Amino acid sequence: MVQRLFGDRAWRVAVEEISLAPVWLTLLAVAFLLVGDRTGRRGWEWISKPVAAAGFLWAAWSWGALESDYGQWVLVGLALSATGDVLLIPKGKSRWFLAGISAFLLGHVAYVIAFSTLPLALPAGLIAAAIMAAVAWGILHWLLPSVEGRLRIPVMAYIAVISAMVVMAVAAVAGGAHWALAVGALGFAASDLAVARNRFLAPGFVNRLWGLPLYFASQLLIAYTVSTTVS
Repeated sequence: MVQRLFGDRAWRVAVEEISLAPVWLTLLAVAFLLVGDRTGRRGWEWISKPVAAAGFLWAAWSWGALESDYGQWVLVGLALSATGDVLLIPKGKSRWFLAGISAFLLGHVAYVIAFSTLPLALPAGLIAAAIMAAVAWGILHWLLPSVEGRLRIPVMAYIAVISAMVVMAVAAVAGGAHWALAVGALGFAASDLAVARNRFLAPGFVNRLWGLPLYFASQLLIAYTVSTTVS
């Protein structure tokens, strides 16, 4: 009835605007998050970060995550990532950091399961695996000397799982999935370097300045792929 009242074109415009609403919500929340961090208003993070995460959950749901096995597993991964976002808000506490990376690790496992429901190109996957193995080794060599003892195994496990997630994403794109999947997976992995640098090596606003926008944009790209994939 609404479509008949306003016409097809107006209806399409309205639907497009509604579908972009979660993107704008996430972008605005990330902007507030960065402003709060830069100006020392730490309390803003308890509001803006969960809101930004809610944006990519809303995006996946509104773009059809519940309509396929792939989309449902992506939604699980996004929900676990959102949990990790909240758990990483407290600063300087190893138990919260461990809980946060555990949630993200499970989120990456969910992504791996999601990507496994898609057609995969084995040659591309093998090439990506070789490259990611070398990258992971370099990251461990760079990072582990600064990681406290009880966090070393969780950090190593996390790097292994996120590397597997990237490999699966590349194999899926080579097998016909939308390019946004590989870009989102690579962006997510790259944003974790900012988290690691901030936590273990050189804390500072610059890590969050590039890491947070990259992370949330990457999650939105992964969420977007539920609208392009039927599994």
